[in-house]
Amino acid sequence: MSYALFDPANWQAILTVDGLIVLLTLSLLEIILGVDNIIFISIVCDRLPKHQQRRGRILGLSLALIFRIALLSIIAWIAGLTSTLFTLSGFDVSGRDIILFSGGLFLLVKTSMEIRHKIEGKDEVAPGQVQKFITFSSAIMQIILLDMVFSFDSILTAVGLSQNLVIMVVAVVVAMIIMIIFAGIVSNFINNHPTIKILALAFLIVIGAVLVLESLHLHVDKAYIYVAMAFSLLVELLNMQMHKKKAIRDGQHKI
Repeated sequence: MSYALFDPANWQAILTVDGLIVLLTLSLLEIILGVDNIIFISIVCDRLPKHQQRRGRILGLSLALIFRIALLSIIAWIAGLTSTLFTLSGFDVSGRDIILFSGGLFLLVKTSMEIRHKIEGKDEVAPGQVQKFITFSSAIMQIILLDMVFSFDSILTAVGLSQNLVIMVVAVVVAMIIMIIFAGIVSNFINNHPTIKILALAFLIVIGAVLVLESLHLHVDKAYIYVAMAFSLLVELLNMQMHKKKAIRDGQHKI
């Protein structure tokens, strides 16, 4: 293992074929793992006034980048969080378990409330009624809480794939820059399509449940979850396209 950031050997390793392959693989993996982060940030920022939403997304993802680099800089301490802190009825509880359980529970509660608002139509604004927004500080606090959990999960994945700190830092930076660039497009797409937003919320419910299960030492392969959600998204996109063409045909018949 080589966790020295300023070790010349670590920087030289990036220029090797194996190093580049690991860097590319880890960058793609970090982007995939960051999808849930983008979705949560998009949904929270949608409750901000329009002129603050872009700033909220960029600040949220920038904080996620800072958290990831900060955690990488104390990688030895992170590894120690898997050690048992105390035992509860024969169950070994570690710092990692507490972080994942708290984050998963927060995500489940927050997302359930968002789904309830959608179902009951509390987000709809009646004529003459002023739309209610959350404060910018409130949105950022919510984003910070989940950023910490998602960053922790992301770093554990990075450590499992590479022991070169330089490769991990570069991969995280590349992934976060790409996410910041495309966050606006993803956010607008989710918020402009109600059915996609419900699908995104359902995805966050699943992620929250997985975090809780992981804290209970019940491993769930996230690959299955991402494949299932990608398939659901594909079906919904096809469904949207079908309704769009049907609306065009109905409009032509009326003419």
